[in-house]
Amino acid sequence: MASEEENCENFEERVLKLVEAGYETVAREAIACKRCPLYKSAIRRVIGKGSCNPKVFFIGEAPGKTENETGIPFYGRAGKQLDKMVEYMGLSEEDWFVTNTVKCRPPENRRPKASEIECCKPFLVAQITLLDPKIIILLGNTAEKSYCPERKLEWGVPVEHEGKTVLKLYHPAALIYTASKIEVQRAFIDKNRELWQ
Repeated sequence: MASEEENCENFEERVLKLVEAGYETVAREAIACKRCPLYKSAIRRVIGKGSCNPKVFFIGEAPGKTENETGIPFYGRAGKQLDKMVEYMGLSEEDWFVTNTVKCRPPENRRPKASEIECCKPFLVAQITLLDPKIIILLGNTAEKSYCPERKLEWGVPVEHEGKTVLKLYHPAALIYTASKIEVQRAFIDKNRELWQ
């Protein structure tokens, strides 16, 4: 088997091929992927859910136990919190899409490693390119490290990155464990509503 470095080379070339092949192929390729060790413990690949013409593209960290079993991102408690957030944002089902930095669950629910994120990133970038959202919302620090690794974003402050508006908000799981962040998150949303309306 090729090394992870070899597996992850030619990033732009991989993205271009995926985009040219179309969304269904991106999903098929992600399901078949064995470029990093995460596939070994994956029950299901978690590709994404939501609109194929979204205004908002959410990026989370990684699939958890329930997501691994169902193949659906944000299916457990964090998903219920995301649903509340989406409702507060005033988004309909047609307005948003959600995925994670990696498509397979890391063992023991650990954070995905940088090498795993890099191997999976062509799928993420191809999804963004094909779905062409108005705004990308990074749910937490892992999503930030994945999508713009060379930058440090402020919470709730939008920036332009590679031709897209990007906003970092708290991951829904953080709102479960630290309820005081819910009001802060709502303030970030209120301040930025024009980005997706």
